[in-house]
Amino acid sequence: MDIRIEGLTKTYGAQRAVDAISFEVRPGEVLGFLGPNGAGKTTTMKMVCGLIAPDAGRIVVGGHDVLADPGAVRKRMGYLPESNPLYEDMPVLDFLRFVARLQGVPEEKITERIGEMVRACGLDAEKHKKIGQLSKGYRQRVGLAQAMVHDPEVLILDEPTTGLDPNQIVEIRALIKELGRAKTVIFSTHILPEVEAVCDRILIIDRGRIVADGDPASLRRQAQGREVVRACVEGGATEAVLAAIAALPGVEQVVPAGAELYDITCASTGRDVARALFALCAHWGWPITELRPLETRLEDIFRNLTLN
Repeated sequence: MDIRIEGLTKTYGAQRAVDAISFEVRPGEVLGFLGPNGAGKTTTMKMVCGLIAPDAGRIVVGGHDVLADPGAVRKRMGYLPESNPLYEDMPVLDFLRFVARLQGVPEEKITERIGEMVRACGLDAEKHKKIGQLSKGYRQRVGLAQAMVHDPEVLILDEPTTGLDPNQIVEIRALIKELGRAKTVIFSTHILPEVEAVCDRILIIDRGRIVADGDPASLRRQAQGREVVRACVEGGATEAVLAAIAALPGVEQVVPAGAELYDITCASTGRDVARALFALCAHWGWPITELRPLETRLEDIFRNLTLN
């Protein structure tokens, strides 16, 4: 099920939390929604779910306008909010049964769906406990189960791995990736390796505006502009090697990156700098045992786009 957002705007007093953003999410796509705290991620996700109304703009989910027909959208959508509110006095199974009924799951299928969610979210050992007795990680798993119990076509997950241990995070990542084959998924996170492991596409929002949109590889290509290469140059004193490389044509910056390792930012193409570097090292008798381009980290792209 596709999602189409056009000119979405939301203002709180003098602050414009979401500023006329537009984007689409295709069926079967996992979209990573990134941004610093206060960038407008949660507000956008709540508007997509129909929990708060926008001041302007349009949201269409599977052909249904969220404002005009919110009921039709909610039946097809699962939502895990960042705060993950749960009824702590209810046992896990009772809570999931309660949610399934609220979501209109046929009575004869509820037990089967609950069993599937307990297995998928790793809740078997805790399923008879009251939610208030669970650790934060297991509460997060219950939140994921309630978001998926009615088998929605769209999943909106706000920080879904918060509070999980490393093993649980790996399991939930795999689950989200698997779900993305059949569902449309939007999830926000501050864990950048998680985005690369799970997402087909990344959307970065800052101060209510979209500042980047694309898959990880395309974002790197857009951000690189200047190529950075790593060289291992043996035999020369560090200061002498740094000074010699810095003087080469096409070198914008060179910094030490470890024992006999140097990261070279190339103002021209890396190939031109490589030729000059080989000639330099041959002249001074410094063996080069490594020379490779460095890929721009997603963390660096994020910081460059959101720290202006």
